[in-house]
Amino acid sequence: MAQLRTLESRSAEWVAKHLVMAGRLIDFDPETAFQHALAASRRGGRIGAVREAVGMTAYAAGRYDDALREFRTFRRITGSSIHLPHMADCERGLGRPEKALELARSEERNMLDAAGKVELAIVASGARSDLGDHAGAVEELEIPQLDINRAFSFSPRLFEAYADALSAAGRSSEAAKWYRQIGVAESALGVDEVEEPDILDLGWDEEEERRAEEERRSRVAGARAEHGAGYAEEDAEAKEDAESNDEEAEHVEGLADDEIGVTERDAFEADDEAAEEGESDAGADDDARDTGSEHGA
Repeated sequence: MAQLRTLESRSAEWVAKHLVMAGRLIDFDPETAFQHALAASRRGGRIGAVREAVGMTAYAAGRYDDALREFRTFRRITGSSIHLPHMADCERGLGRPEKALELARSEERNMLDAAGKVELAIVASGARSDLGDHAGAVEELEIPQLDINRAFSFSPRLFEAYADALSAAGRSSEAAKWYRQIGVAESALGVDEVEEPDILDLGWDEEEERRAEEERRSRVAGARAEHGAGYAEEDAEAKEDAESNDEEAEHVEGLADDEIGVTERDAFEADDEAAEEGESDAGADDDARDTGSEHGA
């Protein structure tokens, strides 16, 4: 490391060995890595790379006070704001989301590269969520680097953060689309991708998505129309049944009328017969009286 050349040879060797161990252990044993970085700082405390190592190992170990102090020292020594996202996240870790947002709004953010701006946006989104502002968390991630059609080394992480924010804001259907795109971006980048690649087309076809949505709506409309036709057929059948019932009722009523008519005719005929019998009996009585009169005479 070029910066170690400013040190006396034995000190430079001492510092280098501890930095190597810190780098090896940071992902597996961050606390031990932090102790190695601290040991390196005892002889190389004025070197920016050493203070950076202390800050990064402290950050990995969750020692946010120590990390924040070391990142500030690194910035003062080098004039670089490359660790602004880490500093903002340390503020979050210390329970100060408002401070994190202040750093995210500072002019220093303009000194970051694309990857740094993405990391700072993710931290700012997390700070918004800490404050219960889920809609604001979504807005923090809607930056130029958020492009569903392109993939960079930071894209999977950005897509995941955006999907999580959308989900927390209750926008599940949109979140599902971005969750799917994480895998697409990772496949496009490759597992062993180290350096930021050229722009990659992720194959997201918005026109195809629109056609799929139209097809879905068409199916829904067709299903509704089919149900509507079924209801119309049922109504027609019910109407036919009603008309059939009316005709049957009229037929039965006609039969009843005919039966009543026959009954009335039978009654009239019976009355006529009774009347004729009465007239016949009356005539017989008259004949009997006339015969009696003749005999009396």
